[in-house]
Amino acid sequence: MAAVQVNSAQIYKGNNSHNQLTLKEVSFQDFEAAGYQTTQDATSFAPDSASTATSLSSGFKTWSGTIGLKPVGYKSANTSESVDGANIPSTIAERLKAEKGMKIGIISTVTINHATPAAYYAHVASRNDYYDIALQMADSDFDYFGGGTINQATGKNNDQKDAYTILEEKGYAIARTKEDILALNSQSGKVYAVTPVTQDSGAMPYALDNKPGDLTLADFVRKGIDVLDNDKGFFMMAESGKIDWAGHANDAKANIEDVLAFDDAIQVAVDFAKKHPDETLIIVTGDHETGGMTIGQATTNYDTAFHLLNNQKMTYVAFDELIDNMKENNPNLTFADVMPVITKNFGLVNNATGDISRKGEPSYMTLELSDREMAKLETAFAETMADEPTDNEETDLLYGGYNPLSVTLTHIINNKAGIGWTSYSHTGVPVPVYATGASAELFNGAYENTEVYDKLVAATKLN
Repeated sequence: MAAVQVNSAQIYKGNNSHNQLTLKEVSFQDFEAAGYQTTQDATSFAPDSASTATSLSSGFKTWSGTIGLKPVGYKSANTSESVDGANIPSTIAERLKAEKGMKIGIISTVTINHATPAAYYAHVASRNDYYDIALQMADSDFDYFGGGTINQATGKNNDQKDAYTILEEKGYAIARTKEDILALNSQSGKVYAVTPVTQDSGAMPYALDNKPGDLTLADFVRKGIDVLDNDKGFFMMAESGKIDWAGHANDAKANIEDVLAFDDAIQVAVDFAKKHPDETLIIVTGDHETGGMTIGQATTNYDTAFHLLNNQKMTYVAFDELIDNMKENNPNLTFADVMPVITKNFGLVNNATGDISRKGEPSYMTLELSDREMAKLETAFAETMADEPTDNEETDLLYGGYNPLSVTLTHIINNKAGIGWTSYSHTGVPVPVYATGASAELFNGAYENTEVYDKLVAATKLN
């Protein structure tokens, strides 16, 4: 989440009417401190989550894909320290628990042993060592984990002891139902609250795809506070990880809705801080930007029309599942069969047929497809249905490894709204840092991402 993701959410929920353009306020825009951090790692100026989260949690640059380990030959920018082999420094969370006796919570909307949450409790050469990360999670003695499931809980080949069982043996209670999660409190002991509803490889659902009553990131933050609050204080890292995943897939509506859900979670923290204004510090930032999201792109020139995103009713993941079900029920599925589903869920209409199957719905708006756009959709549908899709540089650039039809749909509606993308990966743009509360002033200015750790050390008065 960089500045453009925040601003896009403000625009979408604001007023898009001519002469009345206003932004929606978000809970962190008026924090008294604002800075920005550069995000390059030891490998690239377009870094990955493992290395950038390590910079935030531990204060040094490492290789892309590495979590919590200094690279061979590492030399600190601030000291004469050099490392001949792998060095395992403590994270800010590990230090606060060991040196200050604070309780620790780690939350993510994606899998809990994914790179960013793992960077606060694990030390591995490869972020893909999911089972090893899960074992280190069990050994962390942290007090609260919440959100997504454990990826590869029984190992890459499903032949290892279940990580959930190991967690229970280490004294963790596993809360798996909404009722059990909402019942958690300061007497619950060490706990892992696992989302009862999953989507997309064991993560929490995208906010856009949430059903009424589903738990949200805000719920997990609220319960985390209930579990962690104590006289010695607590440290919580809460990640809205599917902002990143939506950026990879170039799905602006999914991205925006998860930024807004993140804002709801931040508001929970703000409400807590109002009761403890002199001893609470809240920091909102990202570890990098994803997708090269832009406000404004070639086909719309100086125009934006974010209200057109109201026509999108589901994320790319939910649409993929819908098309897969249609293919399973009809192996001879045609583009004509799918076009009404596209119209219903994205508001895109074939101008040649005038097929409008959502007329009468609230906020319905006809988005006519040009001949060029129709040709792109038909080509993408053929690629989606092919037994052996085309594998070349052109299709890689067009679809980025995602379902060709769904990513083409999101590109079309994004472009009509005035949103562009440059990548299916991360970019190297600086990321804003917002801070409020005790020692917030430390986070003003421009600095390296490693300094976020240094500033936390100063704020918490660690040695």
